Amino acid sequence: MSKFKDTGKKEIPPISTASLPDIVFMLLFFFMVSTTMREVTYMVDITLPEATELSKLEKKSLVSYIYVGEPLKQYQSTFGVAPRIQLNDQFANVNDIQDYVIAEREARDEAERPMMITSLKVDENTKMGIVSDIKQELRKSAALHINYSSRQKVER
Repeated sequence: MSKFKDTGKKEIPPISTASLPDIVFMLLFFFMVSTTMREVTYMVDITLPEATELSKLEKKSLVSYIYVGEPLKQYQSTFGVAPRIQLNDQFANVNDIQDYVIAEREARDEAERPMMITSLKVDENTKMGIVSDIKQELRKSAALHINYSSRQKVER
């Protein structure tokens, strides 16, 4: 005969949820810190060309982007299907590039201005005529440090 008797079913104590808000806030803080927001809304379709010899930019805060490509479907009724230039979040003409470069230069510190890079993100199917026009405007505005964005060529 046993010394201890089982008198009935014992209730399982409820799970403590006291630390649940701490866990939720830790996860929220983690995702807020690790997520980066897109700086520009793309209005042009860009498929970057492939390249074999690439180098990574060190300071992306010094880079100003000029996007060139065919407008997205929702903008084609207004702007057509010919390649267009996008500066920040709006379409622009070649003549607007000088003002854009000057505004970007003024937004930087005095010490960072000589290190400013203009990166061209051009669709691989875009004709070189528009790229040459952009380069001429960049020369006129003394933006001589130009970078062409591309993607790494995959060996098969």
